[in-house]
Amino acid sequence: MKRLDILIPHERLDDVNELLHKHKVGGMSFYEIKGRGRAKREPVAVGRGVMRYTPEFGFRTKIEVLVPDAAAKEIIDDVLKVISTGSASDGKVFVYDVAEAYDIGSKEKGDSAL
Repeated sequence: MKRLDILIPHERLDDVNELLHKHKVGGMSFYEIKGRGRAKREPVAVGRGVMRYTPEFGFRTKIEVLVPDAAAKEIIDDVLKVISTGSASDGKVFVYDVAEAYDIGSKEKGDSAL
């Protein structure tokens, strides 16, 4: 199984959630994160609009989801198709191998624990 970490602008969270429902992904976690990357930051007005400030760090949403190996490529392709606008600030997808997973309540393991 794979763990997908999907970093996106918060406004795109509903789009990714719908996509994951379409692929029958059982659960997901998401977090509000801050960081910096290659995306250019636009200056913002501060005070009474006289001064300009360029923030160093931007806000994103990080989605973590576990998926079966067979479904990972299709989900990633759909995320890239739905989220991409061609901008450096669209986000990232990181893929990790998961050795084992256990459902504490049912004591199932592997893909059935998802």
